[in-house]
Amino acid sequence: MIRASARDVEIPDDGSHGDAAVLDLIDARPILIEEPPSASPAPVHPAARALYAVWAIVVVALFFLHFPHLLADFPNNSPWMDYSKYTDEGWYGNAAIRYYLTGYWYLHGDFNPAVALPVWPALLACVFHFTGVSLAADRLLALIFFGLNLVAAYLVVRTQAERWVALLTVTLLTASPFLWAFSRLAILEPPLILFLLTSWLLALHLPHASARAQTPMLAAIGFLLCLMILTKTTAIFLIPSTLYLIAHGYGFRLTSIRALAIAAATAALPWCAYYFLLVRPHYRVDYQYLFDANYWPQPATIGGWLAAFWWALHGSLWISPTLCIVALALLLVTLLPAWRERSAGRPFGLNSSHDSGPDSGLALWRSPLTIASLLAAGGYIFFAGWHNSPQPRYYETVIYPLCFILALGTADLLRPSRALLLWIGGGVALAVLAVVSVGGVYRIAGYLRHPEYTFVNAARALTQYIGEHSGQHRLLLSISGDDIQLITGLPAICDDYGTWDLAYRIHNYQPGWYATWNELDDGTVLDLHTQYSLERVAAFPAFDDPDRDVLILYRMNLLPAAKQTYAARDEELGNTGR
Repeated sequence: MIRASARDVEIPDDGSHGDAAVLDLIDARPILIEEPPSASPAPVHPAARALYAVWAIVVVALFFLHFPHLLADFPNNSPWMDYSKYTDEGWYGNAAIRYYLTGYWYLHGDFNPAVALPVWPALLACVFHFTGVSLAADRLLALIFFGLNLVAAYLVVRTQAERWVALLTVTLLTASPFLWAFSRLAILEPPLILFLLTSWLLALHLPHASARAQTPMLAAIGFLLCLMILTKTTAIFLIPSTLYLIAHGYGFRLTSIRALAIAAATAALPWCAYYFLLVRPHYRVDYQYLFDANYWPQPATIGGWLAAFWWALHGSLWISPTLCIVALALLLVTLLPAWRERSAGRPFGLNSSHDSGPDSGLALWRSPLTIASLLAAGGYIFFAGWHNSPQPRYYETVIYPLCFILALGTADLLRPSRALLLWIGGGVALAVLAVVSVGGVYRIAGYLRHPEYTFVNAARALTQYIGEHSGQHRLLLSISGDDIQLITGLPAICDDYGTWDLAYRIHNYQPGWYATWNELDDGTVLDLHTQYSLERVAAFPAFDDPDRDVLILYRMNLLPAAKQTYAARDEELGNTGR
């Protein structure tokens, strides 16, 4: 770490230039500058270089284990029951899917999440231009983002630690069965994580950039923050971690306010242009509906809120109970030497000279990456509790900060200057991480040895059945309709979500088929029976959840006008402007 001082600057003897020199020093780049370990790399022993090469090959091999059986189900009977496997791959890409199947991206009255979240469908549209609409192409794009996330994670850790620590980080990520399962789903988390980690990487390099380069870097960070929000609105809970890194890069001095303002402005300007020029005049109802559709009833008591946040924190165990416990232990153990120094009368803190060296007791806690990781993980866990609906997929964003802390904390305890007991603790932590990684690879291999294709087979069988009964309108009404449309190209609209009421929606689009999971919903049946009778014609087993393991297909038979109870005038008035 380098601290600027009067000894570092020559002030001319000529008084006419002395004041300017002092002002230049005051206005210089961040006073507190941290050099990355790679700034002046020590010579690497040939044996170590060979070990690094082998380790990197292993990591690459683990990454490619994510590609086989790309169309297989999300692992059945896994600990991670997440409803995204039924719907989200189709929902959040439906604008691109529709565009290449029908020529339009927007379907009035249906669920149109691309209005608020345009980044993923825009990227997907570029892929479909070359591949056509397919689930394989969709998931392949998600895996490309996962690979870029691994590169970004490696580079982020390299700003703070040696090569082996960065390799340990990406090993934990690639060997995680939790991340293996979710990174293969074409959902919004992979691009969100890439934009976050890239913003971190730029922010961590700010102190080493020239004054001329800093402004474009801050503008790039701001644009990445905008992309995060336009990828998934929950990114707002991750933004404080990037803002912290910017402020840290400027030593939390007044100059950091200007830097934060530049980043905030370049984030706000494109978002405001998108919202006020495109969304608000034309698609405001669809934008607002995304938030209404994702609303969950919130607790009404303090005890209820405490339970909600407890379960959100408890949800971290979906990643791995062992890794979570080790991370917590490392955070606590690395504080012990610092507390011992304080009890001996030596102060410690962010600006204490006693803990500023590379061998200080606060090496882990002084790393800006540690604090940013805690802010990101804590922010997203807070969202899960506030939303009152923790879902396993949310923790795909948490696993990256968790692995940063695990790798940095283990490296901290293994420093030669550590006391023997702490050094042994670091060795134990490293051994535990190795065992967890080996166990994770074993579980991944099990999923690869026994792939299941129940959902793809069900979607294809359902589409084939509809194709064999061509007298009926082919349009499918289903909560999983967009996923089926992605797999087979069968046109579909959603029954559960849409800005128009269901009765008005089916009146306008006149679907011929209805597919639901396991049983009929009373409210949905009431709306359907205003115009149609339902005839069960087929059932297709899929997935493992006892509540959603049979996809049932119904023929929608239009009722005679005399038997319909559809109130056309009331429905039209009730859905005007929506």
